[in-house]
Amino acid sequence: MRIPLSITDNIQEWLVSMMSESAASYVAMIIVALIYLGIFAIAGLFLVLIERRVAAWFQLRIGPNRVGFQGLLQTMADALKLVSKELTGTDRADKFLYNLAPYFVIISALMALGVMPFTKEFQAFDINIGIFFLIAISSIGVIGILLGGWASNNKFALIGAMRSGVQTISYELSVGLSLLTMILLTGSLQLSEIVEVQKGGWLIVQGHIPAIIAFMIYMIAGTAETNRAPFDMVEAESELGAGFHTEYSGMKFAYFFLAEFINMFLIAAIAATVFFGAWLSPFGITESIPWLGVFWFLAKTLVLVFLMMWFRWTFPRLRVDQLLTLEWKYLLPINLVNIVIMAFIVWQKLIIQI
Repeated sequence: MRIPLSITDNIQEWLVSMMSESAASYVAMIIVALIYLGIFAIAGLFLVLIERRVAAWFQLRIGPNRVGFQGLLQTMADALKLVSKELTGTDRADKFLYNLAPYFVIISALMALGVMPFTKEFQAFDINIGIFFLIAISSIGVIGILLGGWASNNKFALIGAMRSGVQTISYELSVGLSLLTMILLTGSLQLSEIVEVQKGGWLIVQGHIPAIIAFMIYMIAGTAETNRAPFDMVEAESELGAGFHTEYSGMKFAYFFLAEFINMFLIAAIAATVFFGAWLSPFGITESIPWLGVFWFLAKTLVLVFLMMWFRWTFPRLRVDQLLTLEWKYLLPINLVNIVIMAFIVWQKLIIQI
């Protein structure tokens, strides 16, 4: 049986027939990058529209309904507005770091998107340390937030950036440990292999109660890591104006705004991959219709995105002490105990197999 090639390999094979192999590899990378940039932009605008619709639904409002059919073009109009707005700043800002900060946030989100398995074929890079790569690359985004807050030379932006550093570093532990719990069950860091293991059943079912606990902790910690309510201390409007991006405008502000929604999509996509079988259909394997896998992947991801939006429009914002207490006194100890229980379950399965 022929092993399915990734989208990168397929494009490179097509280009090799027209140019040298080295040139084809470079051109293939550029084409794949442009494809993912398109996905990035469309997904960001679509998620903003969904957020507004969900918020309106929860608060018994109408939501966007003027620009385009049922307001479908409202986010496009907002994007054009941001593109045309003047890029302002402060005289005392560190110009180089101030301008560099948004690119840290946007590039880290784009790099993480490149390893997500939409289907067997639609994955830019299937590396054997996929989960490790995602955890590592997601840590880079907070550098952009810290740089933006500090370089703005604004006390509110600096406070927001400091809060972001504390919050992200704290909740990264729970995100990493909850994923590590599932890695114990699969025995692999490679995302495609994690999906293959789930052909016999989703990991949240195979892992029993420890997998359910890991999923719950992951969703709570993932919501906190993306700085979304009820963990939005970084952008607490009533206290800090707009937080770390107070001094940003135009496209630089749009980068921060867009990255938040893409990071939310990534958190949901990782959960859909690790816990719910990514592109695998719940009714059987869709090998005969591979592009149907994109539907299942997006359906699972959007359900989890809706869950994160539900958090935002339901719970009040936590205080800083409550936010850190939740992580260090509750989530982290539960996670550590949960890993031990999962290790025991995996050990029992190995004993039975022997």
